[in-house]
Amino acid sequence: MLALIAAVLPHWILPVIYPPPPADQVIVDTGHRLKDRLIARMKGVEYQAPPRETSTRSQLGDASSIAAISFGLLAILLSVLALVFREERLLAGVAAALGTGAIAIEISFLFMGVLILIAVLYVVGNIIGMF
Repeated sequence: MLALIAAVLPHWILPVIYPPPPADQVIVDTGHRLKDRLIARMKGVEYQAPPRETSTRSQLGDASSIAAISFGLLAILLSVLALVFREERLLAGVAAALGTGAIAIEISFLFMGVLILIAVLYVVGNIIGMF
């Protein structure tokens, strides 16, 4: 159960505690970085991106993702050990299912992000006439 809690709960709690920056701020920051890259390219120098500070939200998100996968693997390992030591099969099966479910939830969030990125790139490509 700890693995499922670590997999699902941060996706609900972190946006409430640490709200994402407004869209207009992200767009302005991206525009400034793009302008700096274009200026560096026109001058013929290599663009040196300023170092980014990792936010507390991203650090907690990464830590919860690692915790969810670790707890999921631990649940699977303990369920295998329960079967080896001839414990009750139902409890071992439930532990393995919960651990696998937690890992699957983490992977599904990754795939959702990739699919959203592909959709955004496709829309932008349609707008500028690439497709």
